[in-house]
Amino acid sequence: MTLQQFFEDNARVALGFSGGVDSAFLLSAALRYGAQVRPYYIQTVFQPEFEQQDARRLCQELGVELHVIPLDILAQEQVRKNPSDRCYYCKRILFSALKEQALANGFPVLIDGTNASDDAGDRPGMRALGELSVRSPLRECNLSKTQVRELSRKAGLFTWDKPAYACLATRIPAGRELTPEELSRVEQAEDFLFCLGFTDFRVRVPEGRALLQMPEEQLPLALEKRREILSVLGELFPAVALDLKPR
Repeated sequence: MTLQQFFEDNARVALGFSGGVDSAFLLSAALRYGAQVRPYYIQTVFQPEFEQQDARRLCQELGVELHVIPLDILAQEQVRKNPSDRCYYCKRILFSALKEQALANGFPVLIDGTNASDDAGDRPGMRALGELSVRSPLRECNLSKTQVRELSRKAGLFTWDKPAYACLATRIPAGRELTPEELSRVEQAEDFLFCLGFTDFRVRVPEGRALLQMPEEQLPLALEKRREILSVLGELFPAVALDLKPR
């Protein structure tokens, strides 16, 4: 199956839209092949502000309206308690809310940006998508992450080389309860590092300390910017460390 065939067979779809590489390309493809597509962005404390800004920018460039669904995900104990399978519960709650809204708006098919490179065995959230009958056109059409990036580049999408970004909850070790305060500190820290020129990194918080993980080629920059990093992140966390094993 090709994407064109998918959207010819499913001409009215709701898209779980994150503003990332995959969902951005999927939105562009749906529009190119004439489908009626409505992008929904679920706003929680797990998504940093820049993700919603990217989602809004892309929708504006493509000429479609972004529909934002605010959701208090930490009100859900199964998510807030942060078990090892938190992603399953989180994804099920998010897409259940999205599906309810989409059906109310007259969109019978719900799709997401899972691609053929995503390993179902390592992603409990994909089980939730299956249970809710969420379709994944990129995966169904056997399009890998590399192919999606190249097709996005050719389509002129600014997201084509956007680094992969996991939600803020992944920075907190499983088993430690999630709080909006700690998630906010992580977001502030990562925003600051982005401003310093770092990319594709993570600020993890084992035992409440900040542990910076970044690509090997950016380690010299971390040492160069050491004083600035300690000055700002030291106000957010009791200790700041650099992981010398590159991510």
